[in-house]
Amino acid sequence: MNKIGKPNLEIFSETLLSEAKKNKNIIVVTSDSRGSGKLVSFGKELPDQIIEVGIAEQNLVGVSSGLAAGGKIVFAVSPASFLTARSLEQIKNDVAYSDRNVSLIGISAGISYGQLGSTHHSIHDFASLRAINNMTIVAPADNFEASQAIKQAISYGHPLYIRYGKKPMMDIHPPGTEFKIGKSIVVKKGEDLTIVATGETLQRAYLASEILKESNIHCSIISMHTIKPFDKKTFIEFSKNSKAILTVEEHSIFGGLGECCASLIAQNNINVKLKILGIPDEYMINGSQADVLDHYDMSPEKIAKISKDLINK
Repeated sequence: MNKIGKPNLEIFSETLLSEAKKNKNIIVVTSDSRGSGKLVSFGKELPDQIIEVGIAEQNLVGVSSGLAAGGKIVFAVSPASFLTARSLEQIKNDVAYSDRNVSLIGISAGISYGQLGSTHHSIHDFASLRAINNMTIVAPADNFEASQAIKQAISYGHPLYIRYGKKPMMDIHPPGTEFKIGKSIVVKKGEDLTIVATGETLQRAYLASEILKESNIHCSIISMHTIKPFDKKTFIEFSKNSKAILTVEEHSIFGGLGECCASLIAQNNINVKLKILGIPDEYMINGSQADVLDHYDMSPEKIAKISKDLINK
């Protein structure tokens, strides 16, 4: 049985503190998000390695870029909804165009803010950042991926966006799993269907695969933790050898994981059925993260039913 771990956001802060103690060049910049980013302990233990700019996300990105230009390894931490909307011009020009060693950390990503509503949801971040040259996008699924993403970010040397949620996550990956930015992880192999998920929806896809197994339906599960650069090779290989592809993401159906997969299928003339699960183009309901995902057919039971319908079409 896969045990439930900590929220990925807590793993982010614990990993970053551990690494920063070993490297004085690691600097954290926050926009009034020390508490929500779980960085209170970081501030107490390493006060000279954290900078607070207040609720000023554009300044956050600009200051981070300047520090990186001076040789620092910078982590800019802010709620994902505001970081990737208010600061988009600074991300494009100060970080990506200038090729700064800045890791943009979008906290409480997707619909983690739940009942605070659509103003606080970041279901646009993949779409907006995918269109910016020289921007890597990572959405860790479990505690293992959350920790590895930070460790690799330190030596990555280029602009990086990583999004984290607030809910405790199931441990998906067994010991010995290899994580590499830009390379997906094949969690399961099955001949009937391939489910491609990113970020915290991987847990729901995994649970759906267990339900499907009871009906003798065996599916492959791919953790597409890196949205850009996309692991085209693995995706195309599985697309050519599956009866159907189902994508699952805590993001708009426009401009994210699903549309990237659809583009690859079309451009490579692959004859496979495809279904995209995500947030549709409508005024969203309010509720907890779980309530919203369930409403939009991303409960494990709904994913399993949709999978069955897809392969039986």
